[in-house]
Amino acid sequence: MNRFAAFINKEFRHILRDRRTLLILFGMPVMQVLLFGFVLTNEIKNAAIAVLDPSKDSESIALVNKLTSSGYFRLEKNLTSAEDLEPAFCTGKIKMAVVFPDNFSPKLQTGEAQLQLIGDASDPNTATTLVNYANAIVADFQQEKTRASDITHNLPLITVQSRMRYNPEQKGAFNFVPGVMTLILMLVSAMMTSITIAREKELGTMEVLLVSPLKPIQIILGKTAPYLALSFLNAVVVVLLGIVVFGMPMSGSVLLLAAECLLYMFVALSLGIFISTRAKDQMTAMFMSALGLMMPTMLLSGFIFPRESMPLPLQVIGNAIPATWFNPIVKGIMIKGVGLEVLWKETLVLGGMAVFFLGLSMRNFKDRL
Repeated sequence: MNRFAAFINKEFRHILRDRRTLLILFGMPVMQVLLFGFVLTNEIKNAAIAVLDPSKDSESIALVNKLTSSGYFRLEKNLTSAEDLEPAFCTGKIKMAVVFPDNFSPKLQTGEAQLQLIGDASDPNTATTLVNYANAIVADFQQEKTRASDITHNLPLITVQSRMRYNPEQKGAFNFVPGVMTLILMLVSAMMTSITIAREKELGTMEVLLVSPLKPIQIILGKTAPYLALSFLNAVVVVLLGIVVFGMPMSGSVLLLAAECLLYMFVALSLGIFISTRAKDQMTAMFMSALGLMMPTMLLSGFIFPRESMPLPLQVIGNAIPATWFNPIVKGIMIKGVGLEVLWKETLVLGGMAVFFLGLSMRNFKDRL
């Protein structure tokens, strides 16, 4: 019995001395609770909206203030004409537009006021939620005005018209096809390449590469090239399935989408190579790529949950995730039909990430075992 107790005591000491095991036992649950606690919510806050208000009278300003003071909406832009709606939505920053009629205050008194709510239905769940929020706030505004006035008729003061831009039928495929494409390309590209150099180390064949006339950059690019081609085939299959099976549109340039996919996959492959230079074996490399990429890509990139509702620190962390920048690129090209004149910022960020991770891989690549 004493031997058994001594054996258990030895195991406890072994675990407590192993920092990696302690990190998995205690660090991972804490991280998951914090992430899911802040991210998993159906409530949307601080959604960016644009307002087109030609009247700019006291009542329209009061309604806009009521919308923005609710905490659900944030006034991003004041529009001057209806022609400004399309460019505002194309940027991807505006989630909803509120369009007022001329002479809003006089029409409000006679029950002839009309208000138009236009949602960006490239993300149908978010658009529907925001329109419902706005309808509830407008209804509360009407009740306040009815109680404060002498109006006795039962007609509504404001007639609200809702319209969904880009996705009138509110198909869920418009959201999950680009998101799944983003997730698959990241996981397949990064996970497959993360085990390449780690496998060479584990099998003992790394010496052959090191004594070869190839330079480190040539070894890294040579490891990356086959997976880049195979991942591109994956991207083609996902896009074709989205178009043929789920009815996704292809409003923009196919060549631009292909170029952006190649850039994103190169970022993922460079990240996978960086992980493989840090990992000692294949199991560690797969664990690092799966845990370190899958959860942040799903939770913090805006694929499933809107980033506007997340705390500021999580939004900052999300900016470092390549999927955060690639997802709006896919939606912008396929659904909105925009080009590089709108998506230049996201493209530059992905290009910078590719150079950054490739440089880290070069720095961590050791030419001696």
